Amino acid sequence: MEALLLNYGVEWLNLLVRWLHLITGIAWIGASFYFVWLDNSIRPPKAGSDLEKAGVAGELWAVHGGGFYNPQKYLVAPKQLPEELHWFKWEAYSTWLSGFALLFIVYYFNASAMMVDKSIADITGTQAVLIGLGTLVAGWVVYDLLCKSPLGQRDGLLGIVMYALIVAAAYMLSKFLGGRAAYIHVGAMIGTIMVGNVLMQIIPGQRKLVDAMKVGKSPDPIYGKRAKQRSVHNNYFTLPVLFIMISNHYAMTYSHAYNWLVLAGIMAAGVLIRHFFNLKHKGQVAWGYPAAGVALLAVVAFSIAPKPAAKPAAGMAAVDMAKIMPVIQQRCAVCHSDRPTHNGFATAPAGVMLHTPELLRQNAARVYQQTVQLKAMPIGNLTNMTDDERALVAQWYEAGAK
Repeated sequence: MEALLLNYGVEWLNLLVRWLHLITGIAWIGASFYFVWLDNSIRPPKAGSDLEKAGVAGELWAVHGGGFYNPQKYLVAPKQLPEELHWFKWEAYSTWLSGFALLFIVYYFNASAMMVDKSIADITGTQAVLIGLGTLVAGWVVYDLLCKSPLGQRDGLLGIVMYALIVAAAYMLSKFLGGRAAYIHVGAMIGTIMVGNVLMQIIPGQRKLVDAMKVGKSPDPIYGKRAKQRSVHNNYFTLPVLFIMISNHYAMTYSHAYNWLVLAGIMAAGVLIRHFFNLKHKGQVAWGYPAAGVALLAVVAFSIAPKPAAKPAAGMAAVDMAKIMPVIQQRCAVCHSDRPTHNGFATAPAGVMLHTPELLRQNAARVYQQTVQLKAMPIGNLTNMTDDERALVAQWYEAGAK
């Protein structure tokens, strides 16, 4: 009973923190999308106008919610510091903090089940957690050093190098962690880079601009330029991160033998599509970018499509429910039942229950896909399902799942 209540409490904590993470993530990414759109959409004021004399670099008229808006951006700063100044920072901080909490609740709390796959690497849960945490720290340090190096002055080349390093990190993680955990840690690494940009560069740069104005000095525009660069980087990171946030629902991606390459293709497609919209905001419509992104997704989808299972040999005895149910009870129903007995599970994952013949028949196609075609379940193969048992499931399903 004590273990059940603990697992049930963790399930509720998972739900509430995930909800919070989603809310704050929407706020952060929404603000990022809006300000990059605004930056690309503003138009310079007329020559000799009062706006130009006031140091306004551009303005935009918009209508929304029944009202008219007229946002303006200054070349560096207005002549006087306004009494009220809104800072966009807590959206980023709250998203990262809730995301890290979720990482702990879902993965680190039960690392031996959620992160370790003995068929990939014979490591302990503690070692898996240390690898995950090390990736987050190393990702930020390497990225920040690159931005501060001469390479940081060449945005296009920096982007290519960073993409290659992220793919390399995905490859490395895929050799130590289960596919699902590897994906989520690539996303967590990118998210850490994004919040590091806000915490270590964007907000400090903005503070220096404000502090200079408070003492009557002209702000150094270099801080604004650095903050803008990091903000644009965050904008391009968003679509890959959003995919990774939902990737745990799609085992066809993270369970593939070349899951790191699958992720590389999907991330590249996201960046291409994001670039199209950023250009469009500037008035440049380049359909080649989204076309390339969609084509890349099509190539990935075609490449990872499951292959038909081999037909059972002629004369092979049929597998009926009496033969298949003991395998399901031992390998699957310890988690997928109305009362899971495996440590760390209070309810059946995804609501799929397999503890009775009727439920097994109802979910036969899903069981076949996850255990035979994708080999994604049991997660991390924590119940040690054998290849012979997977073949038995295939034989049962292809004979009609009777």
